[in-house]
Amino acid sequence: MSLETPTHAAVATHLPLVLVLDDDPAIRQLLTDYLGDNELRVHAVATGAALDLALARDPADLLILDLRLPGEDGLAIARRLRASSAIPILMLTGRAEEADRVMGLELGADDYLTKPFSPRELLARIRALLRRAQLQASVADAMARIRAYRFGPWELNVGLRRLKAADGRQVELTNGEFSLLAAFLSAPQRILTRDQLLELSRLHNAEVYDRSIDVQILRLRRKVEADPARPTYIRTERGSGYFFDAAVEAVR
Repeated sequence: MSLETPTHAAVATHLPLVLVLDDDPAIRQLLTDYLGDNELRVHAVATGAALDLALARDPADLLILDLRLPGEDGLAIARRLRASSAIPILMLTGRAEEADRVMGLELGADDYLTKPFSPRELLARIRALLRRAQLQASVADAMARIRAYRFGPWELNVGLRRLKAADGRQVELTNGEFSLLAAFLSAPQRILTRDQLLELSRLHNAEVYDRSIDVQILRLRRKVEADPARPTYIRTERGSGYFFDAAVEAVR
């Protein structure tokens, strides 16, 4: 079976497509077989040039990228991909390559795994990245088409970034508070982890950090909840994150 062409051709094309770039034939074969057996389409290549051809022919949903490659290395590839693409990138590195891992993450890679790795852990990380990318895409698409959100007695004007009560009262929101509230309203009744809230907040160009999520949510509750000590909108799911527990109307 050729490693330079898509495998499992009989699998429905709606399944996520994972590109693998690694110069080790054994790694390419392992990932092609294992991921292909777990409801993923796989296209494995050995060089950056072959990767470019594959992306031009069939845009992928995720890239598994080995950092140590002959010729154009993985860091250079990650750098140029990030200049024009938001494809999730999962790096494969050696255990002693901490500096490369840090540089890869700074260049925009989304996750990394060290060799030798567990295929089961790799699959779990791939699925997590795909879920995150799908959520971001759906929220970004919704936000581009939505003028405002309504919930309870409140309306959040997305374009003006204003929160208004039914009696006409305006409530001031910081950039971080607006971004978190918009993230909740774009995905109501769904548990959102802190990482997901961080990623969704970045869609609104907000400087929100992991350590400030809980503080921002506390402040939001004081502004939108009748009793912040017993919130009915922004609920805590212990051990998982938060969810917005209310019907939300999107105004287009």
